[in-house]
Amino acid sequence: MPKSYEKEAWKGSVITSPLPPTLVSCGSLDNPNVLTIAWTGILCTHPPITYISVRPERYSYELIRSSGEFVINLATEELVREVDLCGVKSGRDTDKLALTKLTPMPAVEVNAPIIAQCPVNIECKVREIIPLGSHDMFMADIVKLDVSKELIDDNGRLALEKAGLLAYAHGDYFSLGKRLGGFGFSVRKKRKHKRK
Repeated sequence: MPKSYEKEAWKGSVITSPLPPTLVSCGSLDNPNVLTIAWTGILCTHPPITYISVRPERYSYELIRSSGEFVINLATEELVREVDLCGVKSGRDTDKLALTKLTPMPAVEVNAPIIAQCPVNIECKVREIIPLGSHDMFMADIVKLDVSKELIDDNGRLALEKAGLLAYAHGDYFSLGKRLGGFGFSVRKKRKHKRK
């Protein structure tokens, strides 16, 4: 039987963990910017819809609002310093791409650039902006995925477990741990081995 925990009640706060600390690129290839966003996820499968939550005072907020486009770039363990720096510096007074040596490249469907050093880039077009309080949520359609060829196995499956993606939990960065199972593994029937 799984362990039960004795609880202490705290006031409501942001605690859902882990989250993906992503590099969100915006602007254009001629005038690119990047910021770190951990408040992101999937809202719907069909059609594919995602979101990012951004403080209105952030420099990138107006770039995303005016263009209606952004790219969520999934970050790896080796980019942890770049991810942190892009979360604490402002594009208003720092060229974060030059400082981190991250490379902006043309996207396929949007004008916002993708980041070459990220193995997966999620191209997004804003469908709605929802004011929530400290952050506004940019709900967006996922219009294209740019996936590293190194992560595509012989069957054409995306082997994302090979990417070494980064995780964020309650103020700290982590590398993702070992694989424990795949979706539906708890109810999947075991294959019977044929006797020779």
